[in-house]
Amino acid sequence: MKHCILVKFIKSFDWQSELSKIATIFDSININGVHKTEYLVNCIDRENRYDLLIRIDMEKEALEKYDMSENHHIWKETYSKYIEKKAIFDYE
Repeated sequence: MKHCILVKFIKSFDWQSELSKIATIFDSININGVHKTEYLVNCIDRENRYDLLIRIDMEKEALEKYDMSENHHIWKETYSKYIEKKAIFDYE
């Protein structure tokens, strides 16, 4: 399964300078069933576009453990205040 987090940050937040820190949070996930994370950066700067897609390859059964993980909580606690909107999408 692919777990996708689509994020639009608030304008005043320099998220590009934080991208390596964001990647470190997700790349250090150590949960059985979580395999790989990709970061896709939007290439078009328009008001109606999202900024970043975080795509995590994981087993369906790993989602609950991921939701409860320290990494997930660090992501939310650190960056939620900078997010204008986000969408979560899972697919196989």
